[in-house]
Amino acid sequence: MRMRAPSVPLITVDPYFSVWSPADRLTDTTTRHWTNRPMVFDGTAEIDGVLYRFMGDKNADSVAAMEQISLDIEAFTTTYVFRAGGVELTVLFTTPIMPDDNYMISRPVSYMEVLSRATDDEEHSVTVKVAVSEQICLHEAGQDAVIAEAVAIEGIPTVRMGSVSQPVLHCSGDDRRIDWGYFYLSVAEGEVACVAREDSGDGMAYVTATAAVDESVLFTFAYDDIESIQYFGENCPAYWKSVCPTIEGAIAQAHGDYLSVVARCKDFSDRLFADAVRAGGEKYAELLLLAMRQTIGAHKLVLDKNGELLFISKENFSNGCAATVDVSYPSIPLYLLYNPELVRGMMRPVYRFARSEAWKYDFAPHDAGQYPLVNGQVYNKDNKTGELRLDGQMPVEECGNMLMMEATSAVASGDVSFAEKNLDLLEQWVKYLIDNGDDPAHQLCTDDFAGHLSHNCNLTLKAIMGIAALGIIYRMMGDTAAYERYIALAREKAQSFIVRARNADGSYRLAFDREGTFSLKYNLIWDKLFGTDIMPAFVSEAEVQNYIRHTNAYGVPLDTRRTYTKTDWIIWAAALGNNRDDFEAIVNPIWEAYNASPSRVPMTDWYDTVTSVQCGFQCRTVVGGFFMQLLAYKGYLKI
Repeated sequence: MRMRAPSVPLITVDPYFSVWSPADRLTDTTTRHWTNRPMVFDGTAEIDGVLYRFMGDKNADSVAAMEQISLDIEAFTTTYVFRAGGVELTVLFTTPIMPDDNYMISRPVSYMEVLSRATDDEEHSVTVKVAVSEQICLHEAGQDAVIAEAVAIEGIPTVRMGSVSQPVLHCSGDDRRIDWGYFYLSVAEGEVACVAREDSGDGMAYVTATAAVDESVLFTFAYDDIESIQYFGENCPAYWKSVCPTIEGAIAQAHGDYLSVVARCKDFSDRLFADAVRAGGEKYAELLLLAMRQTIGAHKLVLDKNGELLFISKENFSNGCAATVDVSYPSIPLYLLYNPELVRGMMRPVYRFARSEAWKYDFAPHDAGQYPLVNGQVYNKDNKTGELRLDGQMPVEECGNMLMMEATSAVASGDVSFAEKNLDLLEQWVKYLIDNGDDPAHQLCTDDFAGHLSHNCNLTLKAIMGIAALGIIYRMMGDTAAYERYIALAREKAQSFIVRARNADGSYRLAFDREGTFSLKYNLIWDKLFGTDIMPAFVSEAEVQNYIRHTNAYGVPLDTRRTYTKTDWIIWAAALGNNRDDFEAIVNPIWEAYNASPSRVPMTDWYDTVTSVQCGFQCRTVVGGFFMQLLAYKGYLKI
């Protein structure tokens, strides 16, 4: 990868088990959780009796860093190459969360393979040691006593560490790390040990694994969170436990299948890159490689008591909401490509909450909880009364999102049965769009960082496509008359939109009453993917050219009001066109933004297009939306 990633993924299993390196070199700084809080993973190599660092900056004043020769990032693997003392070390971090394999998405085991070779034709003695701090199993270092002990796993030296209190699923929130469950460090052939707080030199407990490296050695990092999600009062274990009941079994299995798993990961990544280059160019392809682990790792895959799949997102660095509809919606292109059932796993909590007594409205809710407690919407909840306030809801936004998620997952999978089970809610929500979508009132939408906006043109487009979505669902159910009725209604509303939203230069406004403004009309993309021709082609063509005119050094602004943008929406808007050069002109500046940004965090989707500086958000699942151009290229949603 030629891009300089703003932060490099090392371990990306789920929102809690997530470790990154926010630097150009792995030895430049401490490894960190995606929240950017320190999470020390220290790596040293003793070469012919001389100690060097290859990971982290612990003891940087006394232990020299190996020279980093290269860094490469693929979809599931990050590879570093180091040199020192006549030896070249290759260190590969692989989290095999392939989106078409539910078990691999869920299995909480991440790999680090270390390979050694001489660069001077001499024989060398090489011993590698990895040390992991108590930060991996505590919200804050020192908050609780920890237990650290060696365990026996089928002859694989392993040590585990966890809090003494074990307060399973005791809290929720955004800027939080897990403080229950147990972290496991294993090494294929070597020794493990525990270091007490009083002996560590920095007041933190550590677990360590050490091994001689003849040619290669395999380390694994694993986390058993015991219970993963609380779902309307019931605790749910992770999906992987339905296949392999114990963490010891999962770790042993991971060691046994390493070669086959990394080969699958490599094949997936290579095919993805080739397809993405054909769809949108090399810079676009690199964006997808970097987005893959981030988007999947912002979820937790569990089964409810009925054995149904739940794919629970965490709204990272926003408010920590779980199963947020307007976070799921932008992420779905990846899952529509590889595993549409995961989209249904996103929707199930929303449907369940929408049917509860706590939800009193005729439109779709915003979320179903705050991670990891999925017990009902928390967004805009009155702390005194416990009631959900009407003024902070997103009615048109979330109705359109849910209808589109339902229709696209049905088309992508060729199965409309899930939609049929929820048809009453879908009809209720489409009625809301018909009644309120032509000229939305002063209500919130997902992009209102600059404040609420009345007469939002993009919300009207969402309403139009939501109406079409129900028509498509009816078509899959065999009701052609209903399909034609809803599509005709969507086309009628599209013609009204054109008249009311058009600027004098042929582009289309941010709001119906704001002549001369613009915004990214990303909701139009589904018309192209479905091939429904609801909106005349000249609308998208005019919009794409307008985006090119408004492109700054690091991308197209979200709308007229500010110079910041949302990267997922840029790619959706660019995908409206049919010209490869136009697509690259709009999207390549995103690559430049991440390559240059001083904000060293996992990809933010909200930054300034003039400076590339992060405005907010990081490590969110919405980067799954980057796959929209690839989804369009593949043509999977044509009806």
